[in-house]
Amino acid sequence: MAPQERSAPRRRNPRGQGQVLKAQLVDATAKLLATLEQPETLTLRQVAREVGVAPASIYGHFPDLGALIQHVLRLRYEELARLMDEAAQPAPDPLSDLVARCAAYVRWGVGRPGHYRTLFGGRMPDDLVPGSAHSAGAEPLEAVVVSLAAVTGAETTAERQWQAGLLLWTALHGLVSLYNDHGNMPWPPLDDLITDLLSLHTARPAAEIAPLLPPLADDPASAGSPSPSSGL
Repeated sequence: MAPQERSAPRRRNPRGQGQVLKAQLVDATAKLLATLEQPETLTLRQVAREVGVAPASIYGHFPDLGALIQHVLRLRYEELARLMDEAAQPAPDPLSDLVARCAAYVRWGVGRPGHYRTLFGGRMPDDLVPGSAHSAGAEPLEAVVVSLAAVTGAETTAERQWQAGLLLWTALHGLVSLYNDHGNMPWPPLDDLITDLLSLHTARPAAEIAPLLPPLADDPASAGSPSPSSGL
């Protein structure tokens, strides 16, 4: 083993605390995926070095790197879905529900650019992370589809409702991705961008949408958010 690949000394977990190591492996993988310039080059050896264990120690918890990455993806999707649901929970009407969900999505993506890239960057090889690994991402998208349909009230087919929701998500994704990748541009305030985007997709005036944006201080993902160019 090359010197740079030797594991750093690590204290053994007490008997019965194997879940501690599993959590450390997951945290290390999430960190590496969010910070590596080429996350698709991640290896089990890198994860092992980050935690300070021998690579063989990982196999007691995950059969291979793909399983470990897919576990991280599922946790991240669950985190995003939970934040969107919590943001919308106090919403008194469909429009407030939609605004809260979309604002939570954008703020999380901008506040956690590395983790957003992990979910939506699309750089992992299919043999390592198959498309089915992103199935957990269907929940927040479906919630947006339902919420938008409730706002527009359009008597249309489920297919058209799905398409409208998909187009809205595409716009949200484009906003987050461009904001993160080109943080040096003279962007307008992020909440103004969210407001105008939702105004376009709901045919509601921006003046009606802006007051419905949850305060930043109440948004878990926005507290202490890094700048757009940050890796995490």
